Amino acid sequence: MSQTTQEKNKALVLEAFDALFNRRDYAVAERYWSPNYIQHSAHIAPGRDGLFNLVRSLPLTLKHEAGVIVADGDFVIVHGRFSAQWH
Repeated sequence: MSQTTQEKNKALVLEAFDALFNRRDYAVAERYWSPNYIQHSAHIAPGRDGLFNLVRSLPLTLKHEAGVIVADGDFVIVHGRFSAQWH
């Protein structure tokens, strides 16, 4: 059985989150986050570098756990949580 576009898009987003937030594989994450990525949070430095540098500054124990993931055409929404063991 072949995957639908929505299923493929959900898998792509989950792989991107896993690469960046769980594996900290920045080379792989660069495939998913454009160099022109726009960061909308005022608490994170601009662009892909701002996001990657934020992740680099966080404890290695921080992990992303996807909860609900919904896709509609090319739009994917992930509701998840970040958890970490703080020492």
